[in-house]
Amino acid sequence: MSEFKHPVTLRPADADDEAFLFELFASTREEFNFLEETQKQAILKMQYDARRFQYEEGYPQAEASIILLGDRPVGRMLVDEGEHAITLVDIAVLPEYRGSGIGTQLLQNLLKRAVDARKPVKLQVFESNPAVRLYERLGFSQIGEQSMYSEMIFEPGT
Repeated sequence: MSEFKHPVTLRPADADDEAFLFELFASTREEFNFLEETQKQAILKMQYDARRFQYEEGYPQAEASIILLGDRPVGRMLVDEGEHAITLVDIAVLPEYRGSGIGTQLLQNLLKRAVDARKPVKLQVFESNPAVRLYERLGFSQIGEQSMYSEMIFEPGT
């Protein structure tokens, strides 16, 4: 049951989504806003390509999905389900849709899937990311730190 005027759904990402995925990535990287636009775009493109390569190498079987609000792409979700755990590799929503409940709804669906499969959900999040509070509200707890990232886990049944 959605609280939105249009349903929030997922569809598989494909090659036609590259421009949108780059736009979404850029919207999460405000630390480069001080740069001249050409420099900023070059750095963002390098980081986007490096992250894409890292995800493809580290999570070759991951489900790459585009988050849709009605027909409009508003985000992406990357989930890797292994034999013993589910990893939320990435979730991002365009700035104008952040805080609207889209991420909460998708995460609740993922946690239900984890409970049904009796698998924990793991993730890493930038320590200063406001989503840390959302993860904690949904039952995740911090289990480690790596540099600027917190490692978190949701254990079914806790």
